Amino acid sequence: MPTMIFVNLPVKDLETTKAFWSKVGYSFNAQFSDENCACLVISDTIYAMLLTEPRFKDFTKKEIADSSKTTEVLLCLSAESRAKVDELADGALGAGGSEASEPQDHGFMYGRSFQDPDGHIWEVMWMDPSAVEPQG
Repeated sequence: MPTMIFVNLPVKDLETTKAFWSKVGYSFNAQFSDENCACLVISDTIYAMLLTEPRFKDFTKKEIADSSKTTEVLLCLSAESRAKVDELADGALGAGGSEASEPQDHGFMYGRSFQDPDGHIWEVMWMDPSAVEPQG
C-alpha cells in the first residue's frame, strides 16, 4: 500500500471552504466528513482534512495560526503540464481565491500560487521531466 498523506487544515467557515474547493473541481469523501470536517480528495493518496477551528483545536495544544497574517505551511501540488498549472490556479482564482505571489517561470519549471478563503497558500508546480536527472 502506498504512503498516504492527510493534511489537516483549520477553516473558519466549513461551507464556504467546501464550496470553494467544489468550484475548483475537487470532491469530498463523505465517509470522513461531517458537520465539523470535510475530507478533500486531492488524489488517491493525498487528502486535506478541512476542520472547523474548534475541531482542529481538539488535535493540538498550540494556538491556531492566523493564516491571514502568518504562514505556517506552503502546500505544493504537482501538475502534469504548464496548462494544468494555469487551469488549477485560474480555477482557484475564479472560485474566490486570491493570488499569493507572482507566477514563477524558469523554463523547465513553472508554478503559480493562490490563497484559499482561509488564507492557506497552495502552490501548483510543473517541472519538465527531461530536466530531472535520474538519481543513481
